[in-house]
Amino acid sequence: MRSGNPALQDSTFLDLSSGTVVRGGSEAMSLNGTVNKTALLLVLTLVGAMFTWGKFFATGDAASLTPYIWGGALGGFVVALVTIFKKQWSPFTAPLYAVLEGLFIGAISAMFELRFPGIVLQAVGLTFGTLAALLIAYRSGLVRATENFKLGVVAATGGIFLLYMANIVMGFFGHSIGFIHDSGWLGIAFSAVVVVVAALNLVLDFDFIEHGVEQGAPKYMEWYAAFGLLVTLVWLYLELLRLLSKLQSRS
Repeated sequence: MRSGNPALQDSTFLDLSSGTVVRGGSEAMSLNGTVNKTALLLVLTLVGAMFTWGKFFATGDAASLTPYIWGGALGGFVVALVTIFKKQWSPFTAPLYAVLEGLFIGAISAMFELRFPGIVLQAVGLTFGTLAALLIAYRSGLVRATENFKLGVVAATGGIFLLYMANIVMGFFGHSIGFIHDSGWLGIAFSAVVVVVAALNLVLDFDFIEHGVEQGAPKYMEWYAAFGLLVTLVWLYLELLRLLSKLQSRS
């Protein structure tokens, strides 16, 4: 099974000690359990976001958010890596990741909202609207995660990742890849493509989670699968913010 999400790879649902899938009654991963844990992680993300959002609009001081932006982004990245390599820890690390990402998202969202009033509500609505639409399409069979589909999405996701990494490296030398941040039509088209790729990763995540449930993966994988889905949702939301800001800056 392939997934463009780095948290959901071929060995995700394998027992780490034996390399085989663990099956077994109440100790096995379930779809309802994964859904419930995803909902809990979303609530924790919202709590973290509301904290930094409220702090910004209470003080109006963008500088006061810097520790939360860097702490949330870097802390979330470190916790995500720990979760990926220590899947058994996901019942503890996944909630921590959600809170840290919430702090980061809340701060970033507040800054976007200050410049483009109403943009956050639009991005949130589009994120969950996309999630619902793709879930319905996947469950109804309108969208199928075939091997070619997976290969295409993984390749596109990898290309975007490499492009972003190149942009970060270039930034250390005072340069950047212009169209990534540009609000011209090329920049808008690029952001639109990234949004589509991020959305299609949701289909791969649904397929991978379903596969884990069918194979009777360990119970703790409910937390890990919820974490993986949250990673994609956070990426999709941030890319939608970027796209909407580019569109609004032209009006």
